[in-house]
Amino acid sequence: MTTATKDRYVEGVGRRKTSVARARLTEASKASFLINDRDIAEHFKTEELRRVATEAFDAAGTAIKYKVTVKVTGGGVSSQAVAVRHAISRALNDIDGAMRAPLKKAGFLKRDPRAKERRKFGLKKARKSPQWSKR
Repeated sequence: MTTATKDRYVEGVGRRKTSVARARLTEASKASFLINDRDIAEHFKTEELRRVATEAFDAAGTAIKYKVTVKVTGGGVSSQAVAVRHAISRALNDIDGAMRAPLKKAGFLKRDPRAKERRKFGLKKARKSPQWSKR
């Protein structure tokens, strides 16, 4: 008889503009970081985006001792990186309440509310009006 061991994980949801990231953190002896079933270096091409995505671990003062799997949809790559950071921060907060203070101080637990403003009728864009001519 085999016993099925179910991996226990903590999930966090992060958002930015139109990007939504669902991060699952599972304690593991060997750290791994998968985004949409690909390695983090494959998904985020630049070092800056990879740094932004993993910044939550630095702020919390913990090494990446978790198996991190993230599903992220929508938006651009920069928006997705911030959404991943937000999701990981929320999951770390659920794992250990002591991590809340440094994460909150860094501003990683707050969702960035800025989004694209809708276009209004009579205008060319959200605020740009048609050119006015006197004659």
